[in-house]
Amino acid sequence: MNAGYPAIINDPTDYLRDELKNFKDITRYIKPLSGEIPEVPGIEIYGEIIPYNGIVGGDHIIYVDFKKRFDLDQRIQEAKKINRVDIAEKMELNKQRAGVLLADVSGHNLTDSILSAMLHQAFLTGVHYELSHNGEITPELFEILNNRFFQSSSVTKFITLIYGEIWSSGKFSFINAGHPAPIVFSFKFDKLIDICYDRVLHFPPIGTLPSRDDIDLRRHFSRLGYKKKYSVHEINLMGNGDILLLYTDGLTDHHQDEKNYYYPKFLGETLKRVKHASAQEIYFHLKEDLLNFSKPTDDIGIVVIKKI
Repeated sequence: MNAGYPAIINDPTDYLRDELKNFKDITRYIKPLSGEIPEVPGIEIYGEIIPYNGIVGGDHIIYVDFKKRFDLDQRIQEAKKINRVDIAEKMELNKQRAGVLLADVSGHNLTDSILSAMLHQAFLTGVHYELSHNGEITPELFEILNNRFFQSSSVTKFITLIYGEIWSSGKFSFINAGHPAPIVFSFKFDKLIDICYDRVLHFPPIGTLPSRDDIDLRRHFSRLGYKKKYSVHEINLMGNGDILLLYTDGLTDHHQDEKNYYYPKFLGETLKRVKHASAQEIYFHLKEDLLNFSKPTDDIGIVVIKKI
């Protein structure tokens, strides 16, 4: 028998079962750990995925607590040594903010988490590069991710995502690629408030269209056309007690029947009832309420960001 090859498979069912278990074990390790949840002064953050199949699926969360993941002081000193004061200044700003990426791969099968794992590694690798060369995460990282997935994934498989950075002041700046827009529950007015997104550019999901500004555009023909460069948008509405929600379309699609959808009516009622709780408690109240409302038909990802 050649080294590196599996033994003769006597029972294909057992083999596939073992392979599936191995796949589950691998994908579990890309789920965020409790210690990765960002700590930002004046802000609470908590989020999880409710997988449709009960194990793993296509929704995914990545936290970027710059202070935990990186030695910012050392990076600042290294930038100053090479006279990159601009990088040092941007690196210093990372002490006041943290990033959250919420993604949704088309489909909710176990194997859809392969694309989540690809995104996970590619994004965090890109973050290292961005900090070293720019001192911060820029839209260029998402241009690269978009073009990479366009070239390597099926036209039927794509990723919607939102990446946002929350500041201790309550400002939230974000890039949105085909994902549901963030919503805010006002503690003062006791309701979900409308946010005007009229001036926000809407971009297609990651991997569907290459950028028309890509320097290698002539090498990547697209029958469906090309997209504009990603741009950053901001929400400055968060006051003390306000709740910002990031979520996947599993939340907006969650329903009992054609007339009774959980979002936005029941969501608003739940937030009104639990608005005094911590971000983590709010998440678990929402999860319990969602599962009691009806059985999910898709993965549901929710990140609660609360100004305290």
